[in-house]
Amino acid sequence: MRIRIALLLIVAVAMVGCATKTYVQQEVSKLNQDVSTRVDGVEKSVEKNQAEIDQLEQKTTILDQKTAQASQTAQDALDRAQDAHRLAQGKLLYEVTLSDDNVHFKSNSSELSLEAMAALEAFAVTLKNENKNVFIEIQGHTDSVGSEEHNYELGLGRAEAVLRYLHIDQGIPLNRMQMISYGEEKPVADNDTPEGRSQNRRVVLVVME
Repeated sequence: MRIRIALLLIVAVAMVGCATKTYVQQEVSKLNQDVSTRVDGVEKSVEKNQAEIDQLEQKTTILDQKTAQASQTAQDALDRAQDAHRLAQGKLLYEVTLSDDNVHFKSNSSELSLEAMAALEAFAVTLKNENKNVFIEIQGHTDSVGSEEHNYELGLGRAEAVLRYLHIDQGIPLNRMQMISYGEEKPVADNDTPEGRSQNRRVVLVVME
């Protein structure tokens, strides 16, 4: 009888030990899962924060670049204005007129013809050969066909076309030039005749020292 009781106690203790071990294993497994979940959450949070930091750095870099570009643009404009003011106080050297008589500006068009490009190339070669510290005002003019507003824009377009060609194709610095449109305000001939309108469609290059 005593032996049987002892055996039962041993079995009971063993069962309790197994149950306790299983419980502990289950709790440890839960704890590991919980820790793993928290670690994953922390890693995701770190990744998200890093991504936000990267985006902020990119935006800051772009802003710095735009600020630098804007500052340079403003400085370039200021330099041109100062040069224009200084040089305009000098004396007139000469004028070159590009009109339908020699470059064929089409009616209602600012496109440069081949003749206009050739004339501008010759003009640029002369400037480079003279090698003087000159300033060029590019004046756009039109005939009286159309509204005043339209002709102002057309004159400005013709002046801009000349400026772009002289700068891009002939290498004349932008800070040595400025453009202005007179539209139909300053005709040199009668706008009532085709010949007069042809003369009024022109660009005048005023060279000052």
